[in-house]
Amino acid sequence: MNDQLYRKVKRTGLKPAHVAEVGVYLPETSNILGFIHDGCRADLIEPDPNCIVLIQEKFKDFPNVTLHPFAVYDRRVTLDLYRTNASTFVASLPSSPALVNDQYKPNEKDLFHAEARLMSDIDDGTIELLSIDTEGCEWYVLQTLKSRPDVISLETHGKKYRNPFSLQIEQWMKENKYKVWYKDKSDTVFLKEEIPVGLLSRFF
Repeated sequence: MNDQLYRKVKRTGLKPAHVAEVGVYLPETSNILGFIHDGCRADLIEPDPNCIVLIQEKFKDFPNVTLHPFAVYDRRVTLDLYRTNASTFVASLPSSPALVNDQYKPNEKDLFHAEARLMSDIDDGTIELLSIDTEGCEWYVLQTLKSRPDVISLETHGKKYRNPFSLQIEQWMKENKYKVWYKDKSDTVFLKEEIPVGLLSRFF
């Protein structure tokens, strides 16, 4: 479990009632696992059938968790995706961490297909914390997002990799009045500008 996001949010006093994660991978590594255990309403969105089975088993006794077995894209289509260790990425992307940092060469044995939905098909407008790790497709999640969460965490960088839609993401954050809270080795976490900076600075 990567609990940095959970710990930082808890220390601010923010109490999201509805959290969501796009690109879960393994349930025990979920970026919102702490919130799930707190009983928050949680939407988990994951296209990999191998991971879906594990997520279903892990959270079968959690009535607060809803699993959406889809990819999120900019249109409703059947996508080709490659699975390589912890990275699952859309085949048509110009870059992803696996391609840039690991020099992964697409191999047919790693290819699978998944149905894609718009984020607006899933988001009812009440998400207060959103984590996005889709190996280069983060922008497609923001494009049709109905909610304006207090906290948005998304993968933007890592070693030589830079998100292929960094400019679009930065512009969206600016237009929707978000500021950078902090960065780690791969993610940037954004907050609504209206959240007082003084509230946050006490917890770094």
